[in-house]
Amino acid sequence: MTPSTHRSSYRPGAWFGVFGSATTLLLPESEKTRVATLWSLIDDDAVFDEVLDALLEAGLGSLPGFLLVGHEEPTKILARGPVRLTGTAGGEEFEIDGSTALTWVERVLDTVDSLVAEVGGPSDHAGEEGVDDSGRADDLPIIGGLVRVSRVDRPAAVEAPVVPPAEVEEEATELVDLDEASGSSDDAGSLDRPIDLPEAGWPPPVGPPSAPLFVDDPLSAPLPSVPEQADDHADDHADDPTSDHDGLTRTGTLGPEVSRELPGIPGQPAPPRVVASVATLRFSTGEVVDVDRVVLIGRAPEARRVSASEQPRLVKVHSPLYEISSTHVEVRPGSGADHGTAVVTDLGSTNGTVLDQPGVGAESLRPGIAVQLIPGATINLGDGVSIQVTRP
Repeated sequence: MTPSTHRSSYRPGAWFGVFGSATTLLLPESEKTRVATLWSLIDDDAVFDEVLDALLEAGLGSLPGFLLVGHEEPTKILARGPVRLTGTAGGEEFEIDGSTALTWVERVLDTVDSLVAEVGGPSDHAGEEGVDDSGRADDLPIIGGLVRVSRVDRPAAVEAPVVPPAEVEEEATELVDLDEASGSSDDAGSLDRPIDLPEAGWPPPVGPPSAPLFVDDPLSAPLPSVPEQADDHADDHADDPTSDHDGLTRTGTLGPEVSRELPGIPGQPAPPRVVASVATLRFSTGEVVDVDRVVLIGRAPEARRVSASEQPRLVKVHSPLYEISSTHVEVRPGSGADHGTAVVTDLGSTNGTVLDQPGVGAESLRPGIAVQLIPGATINLGDGVSIQVTRP
């Protein structure tokens, strides 16, 4: 369901509603600390998976409820806690109740015709401005941003206010009709009367004025003259090709570290750095990847910081239960004491990474800490996806 301006409306309440072009997120009032970060992310047109990763970064156990809707086709919906959705998709009615699930309720709908989301209860928003004792509030159109809600309707239950054309014309008339404000007569202010121009000296002569146009205007005053200074060494610079025309300053020369030609083809990006493979990753899905550069693995991996000479390899794995984060782990050739081997780093994944190495046993990786990989090790990402490390 593609969003557009005024396609949705809301009723004021206690929950936070964050509305963006790609996603909509509803959170209870207890999650005020999360809202600022998520608002900035959604306002930057973050997609469904990116918002979900940021939402679950602090853990699911501390999140009493939420509603996340991805607007791209097909429409993705996740609901948890006191959240109830009703609507029609492809002409058939559907209902989603987030209070019946231990984790969340997930639905993927091909075509959503209408959707009504109700969060919390009347006690969550009764007594607020625009809300009566029964919890009923007036519907307001949604343009986007952050609001406090108890219900969301799509399409909108109310139309956005439109300024009548008559009011616009009246305002324009007031701006044009200056005669009444100045007290002048109709004849003096009529635009139909020709303008009388003085016969002599019109049009004015073309050329620079002999005096400032406005005497009181400091910007129109002539600039003070600067006395010329003799250069005792002007003759010394006359034959110097690095000297400029006034003899007062000298142009610099480029040092060898700056002036030397850069390698590669001008105007083309630098080629990727070639490194011998230090390990081979064999995925349980059947894919085989050599570790000859940085390898980013996840549900929708993204390289946020790269250089022109080191382009990482992105490996996407399927995660139907969203146990694997968008960018879950990194495997790269080691350096220093780890030179000649591969190292793995958990990139702050939501559900963590388990590494099982021969002679060491299984251990959970600490986010941001690189661990050297031994041939025969197994990396478990979750959702049944594992990676076996072998020699290159």
